[in-house]
Amino acid sequence: MSTAAQSKTNPGNFFEDFTLGQVIRHATPRTVTEGDRAVYGSIYPTRFAVPSSAVFAASVGLDPHPVEDLIAFHIAFGKTVPDISLNAVANLGYAECRFHRPVLPGDTLSTTSEVIGLKQNSNGKSGVVYVRSTAVNQREEVALEWARWVMVHKRDLDAPAPEAVVPELASVVAPGDLVLPDGLDFSEYDFGAAGESHRFDDYVVGEKIDHVDGVTLTESEHQQATRLWQNTAKVHFNTEARPDGRNLVYGGHIISMARALSFNGLANAQLIAAINAGAHTAPAFAGDTVYAWSEVLDKAETSAPGVGALRLRLVATKGRDESMTLRGEDGKYAPGVLLDLDYWALVPR
Repeated sequence: MSTAAQSKTNPGNFFEDFTLGQVIRHATPRTVTEGDRAVYGSIYPTRFAVPSSAVFAASVGLDPHPVEDLIAFHIAFGKTVPDISLNAVANLGYAECRFHRPVLPGDTLSTTSEVIGLKQNSNGKSGVVYVRSTAVNQREEVALEWARWVMVHKRDLDAPAPEAVVPELASVVAPGDLVLPDGLDFSEYDFGAAGESHRFDDYVVGEKIDHVDGVTLTESEHQQATRLWQNTAKVHFNTEARPDGRNLVYGGHIISMARALSFNGLANAQLIAAINAGAHTAPAFAGDTVYAWSEVLDKAETSAPGVGALRLRLVATKGRDESMTLRGEDGKYAPGVLLDLDYWALVPR
């Protein structure tokens, strides 16, 4: 019997622990419940008709009643945290995220990730890890997939840097690659029940929409969110994990908050089909008030009856920016910008 003490706890992976091509199976599977829908609605001011109303969802061909798309994203993302970003400095961005099928209460999601890129930072103290993650349900059907990159601390500053490999990721999911839910049909769409009359043809490429409303972040709510999604990244709930002693708000919390705020002006953007790209451009903390605005980047027809796709840029800001400025003259993100998210949404024609 060895006398050497071996820790049974998981310290998380540091940058030098990752290898190109490594495949990680994440614990633990998570079953989606109606409770997730209810708690999501208590944290975020979401009012989209499809996830809110089983009757409305059935009227557009979605029966049984799916949960909000981002519930599946948060759950699947949370599974990756203990292995990918427990020792993260920050989550940097997303790409090539596709929602393959609506997630239903009772579905059990399991996630795996493959390391597709590594690049040590010039300071030698951290590096960027690129992974492609896939979440499947209990029938091994793909629910969603995405790529992301995260800056991770090194444990041993003297550990040699790996060969730098930065993957080529598509800047946008092609409209033809969007996966539409089976049976989706907006031909008899109830605009009155949905809350707005704006159709696919009412939106113009280049148009910007100020969503007007704001929500002040609270410590209890953003920490509740990290626990709901079983996100164990230290920076979100342990004040000793950051030099400034402040809990960093989970970037996905900002995504969901901005998506909920976008209802005012985009109430008929019912389903997220894909996330093309995303960047958390500045940290957010409890006490910050989040506002949002959107820009129409592109439009595409789909094969589903009465359904069009809008490519939207969703921008979250700390404080309201009525000018809706994304970048300054120097090309850098404007002060106050927290999130720059590029996604495809399915809307009635």
